[in-house]
Amino acid sequence: MKAARKDSSVAASLPSFSAALPRFRSGRDTPRAFLERCIDTLTAREPKVRAFKTLALDAARAAADASTERYRRGEPLSPVDGCPIGIKDIMDTRDMPTQMGSPAFAGWQPSYDAACVQALRDGGAILPGKTVTTAFACGMSNETTNPLDEQRTPGGSSSGSAAAVGAGMLPAALGTQTQGSLLRPASFCGIVGFKPTWGTLSMQGVHPISATHDHLGVLASTLEDTWRIASHLAVAQGHPACPPLQRASPGLPRAVAPKRLLWLRTEAWPREVDAATASAFDALMQRFAAAGVDVQDASGNAAAAALEACLTPAFADRCLGITAYEMRWPYRQYVERHGALIEKRVHDRMVQAFSMTPADYADRLAGRAAMQRRVAALMRGFDGIVTLSASGPAPLGLSATGSRSFLVYATFLGLPAFSLPLMQVDGLPVGLQFIGRHGRDGDLCARARWMMQSR
Repeated sequence: MKAARKDSSVAASLPSFSAALPRFRSGRDTPRAFLERCIDTLTAREPKVRAFKTLALDAARAAADASTERYRRGEPLSPVDGCPIGIKDIMDTRDMPTQMGSPAFAGWQPSYDAACVQALRDGGAILPGKTVTTAFACGMSNETTNPLDEQRTPGGSSSGSAAAVGAGMLPAALGTQTQGSLLRPASFCGIVGFKPTWGTLSMQGVHPISATHDHLGVLASTLEDTWRIASHLAVAQGHPACPPLQRASPGLPRAVAPKRLLWLRTEAWPREVDAATASAFDALMQRFAAAGVDVQDASGNAAAAALEACLTPAFADRCLGITAYEMRWPYRQYVERHGALIEKRVHDRMVQAFSMTPADYADRLAGRAAMQRRVAALMRGFDGIVTLSASGPAPLGLSATGSRSFLVYATFLGLPAFSLPLMQVDGLPVGLQFIGRHGRDGDLCARARWMMQSR
C-alpha cells in the first residue's frame, strides 16, 4: 500500500534549533528536552525511514545535559551549543564507526574526528549518530526511504542526512556534494540545502571522491539553522587557497530582494522536466517578476544562450573526466583489494581514470578554468542563477537517487548554491536551486532569505 504523502509545507512544522534558542536562554526549554523531542520522532519514524547507520543516543543525552547546564549558567560555548546534528557516514568520528556505505568498510573505526566534527564538538553541538550514505558518496542507492513517501528515494548520496531532517528527527545534518549529493536530497525531502563556494568549509577527515569537486555542506529544516551551522563550521579552516565564508554570522544576513536573475535551463529542461514541474517553476518566476525582479533567460540574453550551449559537453567531457582522474587514489586500491565489494560504477571510473594522461587531466582543468571565467563575467550582470534542484519530485523506487542534470554545473564551477523548498508538484516538494557568485555566499543567503520570506 502506498504511503501517505505530506504536503511540502511540512517543513514549517519541523524542529528549528534557532527558534528554540530564546527558550534555552530564558530557561523555558532546554537542550536535553529539545533532544528528547527529536529522539521521540526518531524512535517513531526510523524503522521505516532508515536514516541512520549508527546511533549514539546515550552520548547525545550526556552532551545535551552538559549543554543544558551551560545555558543555565548563561555560558553557551557557541551559537550551535545544544544543537542536534547528524553526521554523514563518510566523515570520521573518533567514537562511532565510519563505514562509507560500503561493505568493504563495515565496522571501520577512525581514531580521530574530521575537522567539521571537531568544530561541532568544540562548539557544544550534539551528535546523535551517523547518517546513511550511498557507497563512498558516489554509489547508486542505499536503504534510506523518503520521509514524505516511503516508496520514493530521498535522493543521495546524503540520503540519511536529508531524510532525518525531513522526517523531523533532527533540525540539521551535514552532507557533501561532488555532483548533486546534497541539494538533490534537500529538494526531494522538502528542506533547505546549502553548498558553499568550493573550499570554503574544510574537507579534512571527510572521505574524498574528487579533490576539486568535493564540497561540505549543511541540510536543515530552516534557512537560519543552515546558515548558523555553516557559519560555525567556517571556524575550521577550509582550503588555504579559498576565501572564508563571506558574512559568516550566527544570524541570517538581512533579506535583500534580487534585482536581476538568470533562469538557466540547459538541454536537460526539455528532456527531463515534466509539465507539472515546469508549470510550478514558471509560476514561481512569475511571482518573483510580480515582486519587481527582472528574470531573464537564454531567449533574451545572448551570453546566457552561449553559456547554456557549452554546459552540456562540459559535464560529459570535463566534469566526469576530472572526477575519475582524481578518484585514482585511493579507489584503485579499493578495487584491487576488495573486488566485487566495490560498486561497478567505481570500477568503471578506474578504467576511465587510468586511460587518461596527465595532459588529458590538465586540459580538462584548463577548460573548467576558462568556463569559470566566462560564468564570472556573465554573473556580474545578475544577482544569481535560478534553476531546478532536481528534475521534479522524488521518483518512485530506491534503486537510484535521481538525476544530477541540474546540479552538476554549480558543483563543477565551485559556485555557492542553495536548494530552497519553494515549490510543490502533486503534493511533493521540488527545490529551487539558487546559485551565486564565487565567494559571495553571504550575499546569496541574503537574497535566499528574501525568497523564503516571499512565499
